[in-house]
Amino acid sequence: MGDIPFIAVEGPIGVGKTSLAKKIASQFNFHLLKEIVEENPFLDKFYDDIEAWSFQTEMFFLCNRYKQLEDVEYQYLKQKKPVVADYHIMKNMIFAKRTLSERQFDKYEQIYQILVEDRPRPNLLIYLDASLDTLLQRIDQRGRSVEEKIQSSYLEQLRFDYQAYMDTFERKHPNTPIIRINGDQTDFIKCQADLEKIFTEIKLQLNKGAQ
Repeated sequence: MGDIPFIAVEGPIGVGKTSLAKKIASQFNFHLLKEIVEENPFLDKFYDDIEAWSFQTEMFFLCNRYKQLEDVEYQYLKQKKPVVADYHIMKNMIFAKRTLSERQFDKYEQIYQILVEDRPRPNLLIYLDASLDTLLQRIDQRGRSVEEKIQSSYLEQLRFDYQAYMDTFERKHPNTPIIRINGDQTDFIKCQADLEKIFTEIKLQLNKGAQ
């Protein structure tokens, strides 16, 4: 692991990525990098008609996340300031593979590889997962109008896509530690003890990387 901590929190929609990233940023005095979601002008249309609007939606996300990583590299990491992000840019490939046609995905993947080749990569990954019922409940609680159109079948498939991708990522990147958290059994919002366990594991992994 590099000298400067760069933590990414990942998982399906509604699992609590931003909430946890905020708590990590506060606890460890890290810069918080939040992904751009609601600002995507295609997202509302995407949930109405995934097939028609998937390419525009995914390209907007990819370009904005690339720009965010570029900013993080020059504004924080090069100045030796730790960062925690509520996403990993790899999520683009998870969503794109699910929503794009084979022809579109081939083109998209080429662009993705070019853009991320020399971007900073997190040296610690936190993977949150939860059951479909938990995800739906949390999405309902936060009340984002654009997410009201998300179909349960899409969200459930996304969970499986994340699980498969994370397993593959772990095999391909054995030097990047992954902290896996079960969102059904861990409530880091209401239970301080659960949150402290996560902080302890983060400290352990960061100390290992510093050795």
